[in-house]
Formats: sequence, structure tokens, C-alpha cells
Amino acid sequence: MRRRTFAASLGAAAVAATAVPAAAHAKASGRCDDAYSWQNVVINGGGYVPGIVFNETEANLIYARTDIGGLYRWQEPTQTWKALLDWVGPDEWGYTGVVSVASDPVEPNRVYAAVGTYTNDWDPNNGAVLHSDDYGDTWGVAELPFKQGGNMPGRGMGERLAVDPADNAVVYLGTPNGSGLWRSVDHGRNWSEVEAFPNPGNFVQDPSGDYSDDNQGVIWIEFDQAGDRIFVGVADPADPLYVSEDRGQTWAPVPGATVLGAVGDNKTIPKQAAIDRANGHLFIVTSWDPGPYNGGPASGAGGALWRLDLATGEWTDATPAYSPNGRIPGFGGITVDRQRPGTLMAATENSWWPDEVIFRSTDSGATWETSWDYAGGARTDRFDMDSTGSEWLSFGGTDEGAAYAVKHGWMIDALAIDPFDSDRIMWGTGATIWGTEQLTTWDAQGPLVGDDGAALPVERFTVAVRAEGLEETSMQDIAAIGGTLVTAVGDLGGFVHTDVGRAGTQIRNPDWSTGTSVDFAALAPDVVVGTGNVHGTVDGHVAVSTDRGATWLTTARLEGVAGDGNGGIVGVSADGAVIVWSPGNGTTAPVYSTDLGQTWTPVEGLPAGAKVRADRVRASRWYAYFAGVFYTSGDGGRTFADTGATGLPPEGDVDFRAVPGKRGHLWLAGGNTPEPVDPVYGMWRSTDGGTSWKRVRDFDTADSVGFGKGRGRGYPAIYASGKAGGQNGIWRSTDEGRSWQRINDDAHQWAWTGKAISGDPQVYGRVYIATNGRGLIYGDIAD
Repeated sequence: MRRRTFAASLGAAAVAATAVPAAAHAKASGRCDDAYSWQNVVINGGGYVPGIVFNETEANLIYARTDIGGLYRWQEPTQTWKALLDWVGPDEWGYTGVVSVASDPVEPNRVYAAVGTYTNDWDPNNGAVLHSDDYGDTWGVAELPFKQGGNMPGRGMGERLAVDPADNAVVYLGTPNGSGLWRSVDHGRNWSEVEAFPNPGNFVQDPSGDYSDDNQGVIWIEFDQAGDRIFVGVADPADPLYVSEDRGQTWAPVPGATVLGAVGDNKTIPKQAAIDRANGHLFIVTSWDPGPYNGGPASGAGGALWRLDLATGEWTDATPAYSPNGRIPGFGGITVDRQRPGTLMAATENSWWPDEVIFRSTDSGATWETSWDYAGGARTDRFDMDSTGSEWLSFGGTDEGAAYAVKHGWMIDALAIDPFDSDRIMWGTGATIWGTEQLTTWDAQGPLVGDDGAALPVERFTVAVRAEGLEETSMQDIAAIGGTLVTAVGDLGGFVHTDVGRAGTQIRNPDWSTGTSVDFAALAPDVVVGTGNVHGTVDGHVAVSTDRGATWLTTARLEGVAGDGNGGIVGVSADGAVIVWSPGNGTTAPVYSTDLGQTWTPVEGLPAGAKVRADRVRASRWYAYFAGVFYTSGDGGRTFADTGATGLPPEGDVDFRAVPGKRGHLWLAGGNTPEPVDPVYGMWRSTDGGTSWKRVRDFDTADSVGFGKGRGRGYPAIYASGKAGGQNGIWRSTDEGRSWQRINDDAHQWAWTGKAISGDPQVYGRVYIATNGRGLIYGDIAD
């Protein structure tokens, strides 16, 4: 990993870009007369929400940030979220990793987002601060001379961005990896390092890898009532908290703050903070780990909660004395109630079994109550979890004693009470957002357990999903069958949709951690197959359905292929009789099955890692590709031979698809841009089963290609994600590739869209687009 440490002299200003361009259609050739409307195939959530921020001066103004899926704004009338960063294109895809968000308390129309997905070389670009004067509808970009980590460890800490309430032109940014504290004095347009700030942090939880070895740096910024004092939390167990009393000109360690740096023998850092301005208290939660993945240390507590009296400088350990889990492995989020001074809440992070614990205090942390407890050996709860509309949140499980199928969550770093409504709270998890508008019912309930250890009667309130409109899945593959949509999904396995407007049914057999590939039999579409990385040692990687995804059967485990990371790619013959699976471990050659995956036989003639596809017309015909070599099979996928084709990309991520209803018609997209040699990256087509290929010259680069219902009875419509005429976009051809039209616009780009694309076989013009963090997008020709 290349580390970057910047001296004070590198605190140069960054120039803001213009606002997001207005929507417009670009063309590779021909004319596009169809305007498109864009929506999500509904899953509701599906990814980690590390931050939820309520504006303190405008009611119902709420932002939710995600680690790879951009930023969202709450829409109170519809109780849904609106995506704000769909304009981000593939060249700056890292901008969809949102490190922090700040909503201006003086001019609520102003909002800022610190962006950048990885601090290592996985993201080729530096980070930026996005600034908006219209609630995030349009944005300017201030580039930074260092990287930021929206999808790195510690991304739930903060907030790292903060607006000075005494002078809202001043915005602060805490950064990782030695870059220190930064400041803008012109509403986020230009940034420079705060040279007087003395400590860039030094805490590295795990130095062993190029992902886990981030110095967490400067973590959060908080202002007192008048904005005269600025507090900054730093990832340095020996020196974790600083204050400025002269508007950021000079800085000094806060006396006594070393208490934040250890819990027992565990070094800890101040992960989050919240100020109760009415009572003059600064609350800070600490943890031994930046999160969001790990549980607590092997023994003992992993975090604490401290209260600093801002008038006297006195520190008080306000850590809850009791947890039903027996200990607190570390804290995630903390929040205070602006309407009820002295009321605050905090959450554990990664108490994996049986559940997270949410704590609530109404006396500034002197005493605490828990969201659930044990009574007579059984669990008793303050609220019921209602997953209606997102039933997949049970992950196929059932309640087992104290471990419920639908949990409070995990990775709870986002925890926020509405500053205008004490009854409303939202919290983010690794899969969704939960919320309620009945929170103060908690205080009327009293204890959950009596002195005799028996459960006390309480009137439960309801916590329900508040993620509608927020779609954060990483889509891996698409099978648009006609009336049914089957998808392979990162982290969630896969889904079957028969209604794109409702959350689909999660594929649970086998138990995929991540789905990697799906396919269906073109002439027998009730037969559907999929593959993915599986949990455990029992389930096979491949799943089979014979009723169009209504039910699924797992297949035999292939000897020598471990569960995680080896899903690979799977295909099924046009008649549904043969399945060919290419495991993803890179060492096991493809196998085939004629009994729905109950037994597997090695394929002859293909190397490990080959991508396989079935012809969509001839059941006996199969195709495969690996490292620039194209293969074909005429005996149902049992044996393959090199077609001798030349000119295809020898390396890079390459995919190809067979055309429905057209024997031997194939389209291939992918490659890479190696330097200094000329790139082999683009799109090719074959009409003779892969023996010869013709490059589609319209495309500079291309990543995915798929097919849907044609305009008439001729060739199917072709859809592609790529760059044509220097313009990145989603492209459509209705004349067999002779001309192409860009059907998306600059306001709808969704960062990277190259994993998979498919048209709909029954709806002309409809296209499904796999994104890496914005879920499955679909577009229809606008009325």
C-alpha cells in the first residue's frame, strides 16, 4: 500500500467544480427519441448505513449516508429516501463512498458530504468534499489531495464533517492516515490543512493488511452552545481529545481526556460524541476497534461511555453498569435528545449473539435501561421489530430462544433521535434502517425485570423498517425471465421478484453469503439456476429451481471447493437438461450435471476459471471464454474445444452473452487498459458460434451487454454499459448494433454499472442495470 502523509505546505486550496449537468441524451450514432424514467427494483436497504444526521434547525430534514451507495435525503410526505448522488459517473465511482455528512444548522439548504471509497489503491482517485446549496439536489466538487475511506474500517465513526454554528461559512473535516484536520472558510469550496492542529492520530487496529491498516486519524468535531469552543476527537489512545477556545487558531489537549484511551488492558479510541448543550455535557463513546466488523476483545469490556462537564472539566464514567450480554464489547452510536436535556442513548456494536443492546438514560448517564433483558432465563423486550415489507430481514431464520430472527441489528453506528421530536429515532445497521415514532413509551414502561428476576409487564411499542427508497445492494447478475426477475446479490445471496415495486423473496437454499451468477433455460424458463459463496460445509454452491424461482434445491457439494469466495459462474442449457458450473476458486475446472446438480462430472477441455454460457436456441451448444481464448461445445457441455478465434481481450474482466432466439449469436464485452501497450477493451460480436468475431467500433470500452424485447419481431434490443464516442453511459441498439443511443443522462449514472445488464423479454425498452451499491436500477420509456 502506498501511504500518503502531507506536510502543512500541502494544504493547498481545492477548486470547486460546476454543478451537476442537466439531463441530456448523448448519441454514439443515430437518434434517440425515447426519454427514460428510472427507478429501483425494490429490496429496501440491503447494505450498511453508517451515518444518519438530523438537521437541528429544520424539522424533517434528515440525511443517511452509506458506505458504497451514496447519500440520501428523507422525504417526509412519502416516508421514503431520495438518492442524491446518482449523477456520479464511473470515472469518479469512489464518490459514492460517503465518509461523513454535515447539514448546515444556520442555512439548512446547505449540505456537505466527504466522499472517497478506499484509502488504498483500490480507489484510483483522491477524495473530495461535495457541497450543495439546494439540499443536495445539485452539487459542486472540491477535490482533496488525499484519499478518504467510505468503505474502510472506522467508517461509522464521526461525524468527521462539521459546520461551525457561529460562522457557517467555516466547515471542518477530520481525515485519516496523517492528513490531519482540514478547514474551509467559504462554504466548502476550498480547503486547507489546519496547520496549528497538533495531532493527526496514530491508532492502527490491525497493521497486517492493506485494508485493515488505516491510521484512523481525526475522527469527529463538535461545537459547544455558542460555537466558541471546538472539540476534536483523535484516534490516539494517549492523547484523544483536543479543544480550541479561539475559533480554531490554537489547540490544546483536554485535561483528563486520557481516561478515553483504555478500558482495562485494551487501548481504546473516542469513536463518537454528542453534546447536551442545555446541561453542558459532552458525551463520548469509546471502543477498542474502529468497527464496524469485529466484536469485542476475547475477554472484558471493549468500550466505555464518558461524560465531560464543560463548565468544570470534570470527567465521569457513565458506562452502563449492566448489559444483558454480560459485557459491553464496544460501543457504536450515541445520541442525545435535544427536547429533553439529560436523555441520551447508545448502542453496542457487534454483540453478535443474541442481539445488540440499545441503552437509554434520562439522567445524563447516571442510570440506564436496556432495550431487552433476561427474566427467568427468557428474553423480554421493550419493543417489537416489524419487518413488514422487508421480510427478508429474517434471513430465513426463526426465533431461537433469546436469538430472534429479526434483530435490533448489528454494526449500529448510526443512531439518532430527532431533535424536534423525542418520539422519533432512527438507527442504521448492516442491512437496513430501523425507526419508531413511539420512543418515549420506553420511559413509561419502567424496568423490564423485577427485583425477583421475573419479567414485569410492559406495553411494547413497535420499531419498523425506515429504509424505503434507500437501495444499497451490490448486484452481481440478472436473469430477466419474463414476469420473474432473479438476481445474484452481494452479501445477501439472491432475490426473486415477481413485482419490481415490492421487496422480493430472498433465496435461502442454499445459504449464500453472496450470490455470483444466475441463469435460466431459454426454452424451458421454469428451470433457473444460480451459484454463490456459501456458508458452512453442507450446502452446495449451486441452487436449482424448477418452478421459476418459487422454490429452490441445493446441489451436491463439490469436493475440494471451499464455501466462501468460490461461487463462480453457472449456466443451464436451453432445454434445462444440463447445468455447467465453473467454480470461482481459480483452481477447479468447470463441471457439468445432468441430474439437477446431484452429481458433478468434470468438463473436458476447459481451464479453471473459464466463463460458461449456453446457446439460447440449441440445447447441445455451449460456449466458454478464458484469457483471450474462446471455446465451444456441441455435446451438451461435456467437452469443449478452442474455436481459434483471435483478437479478443487476453486479460481483464470479460463477459459474454448468447442472444435469445438466435443460434450462434454472441456478444462479448470487457478487457482492460494496460499501459503502455494499446488497450484491448471494448465490445465484439459473433454470428457463427464464436469462430470469428467482429469488433463493435462504436465503443471505446464496454463492460456488460444484454438483450431484451425488440422493437418488432426482428433482432432483440441490445443494451450495454460502456463508453462510446468518449461518453460513458447505458446504450441501446434496436437495429442489431448498427447504431447506438445513450438512454441514460448525466443525472442518472449510478457510478459503476459494468457488472451486468439485461433487457426485459416482455416489455420493450425496459432495461435492468446492476450497480455496485445502488441496487438494481430499471428504466422504462417515459410516457
